Amino acid sequence: MDTLEARSPSHGVSSLPGVGYVGSLAMASTDPRISIVIPIYNEEAILHSAVVDLRERLKPLRWSYEIILAENGSKDGTVALAQELSQKYPEVKSISMGEPNYGKAMKQGILLARGELVICDEIDLCDADFHRRAIDILDTGEADLVIGSKLLAGAEDDRPMLRHVASQAYSGLLKVMLGFRGTDTHGLKAFRRSALLDTVRACLVEKDVFASEFVIRADRGGIRTKEIPVRVMEKRPPSINLFKRVPNVLKSLIKLTIAIRIRG
Repeated sequence: MDTLEARSPSHGVSSLPGVGYVGSLAMASTDPRISIVIPIYNEEAILHSAVVDLRERLKPLRWSYEIILAENGSKDGTVALAQELSQKYPEVKSISMGEPNYGKAMKQGILLARGELVICDEIDLCDADFHRRAIDILDTGEADLVIGSKLLAGAEDDRPMLRHVASQAYSGLLKVMLGFRGTDTHGLKAFRRSALLDTVRACLVEKDVFASEFVIRADRGGIRTKEIPVRVMEKRPPSINLFKRVPNVLKSLIKLTIAIRIRG
């Protein structure tokens, strides 16, 4: 979508081309310490409850934070609802890509983040326990990137078996094609923004495999990384059919292999 016009003097517009942005700038003089970036696509049914629930679970942590809702090409009422949430809650911002592109939404959300520490979340997860554990690890200096793995020993994957098997197969492909040394690239992540910003900017492939490129480039760049087990469960069926995603994911994996193996 085109850049959104500010609705009042207290709301701003993104300077990034083609990215609509709505959110309070009241905290601009004091940047939040933590930015939580959440891509959203056709999430009208759960968006409001997920954001309200996340805010409630973050209260005991007493963090200074912002939530960036990175919408990408929704066909339902997600855009309007995200804007309403950004108007209602000062810590909530919303951006819109105007096209179905998960990776682009995540990347732009990270680039717009103002926090020293960034958490990449999913609207159907919003795992405050991972947030707390990951921030503790970053604060101790043990790692600069923390990955919440649903495939690591100790993790609990309560999604349908087919999705679990698909995640294992995808991780296996990354190991074979790109020498990936971890267990998971998709899902929850937290990192020190200053340490990973160049890695984010270097990513060339968008859509479904942006997260994989980000993690693999971080590993190849010597970023100190730690995986921790998480529990994942479905709050709603996937917004995109698993089988419909396969051809596009395979094409993107080929592009990713070329981008990393050949272009570097």
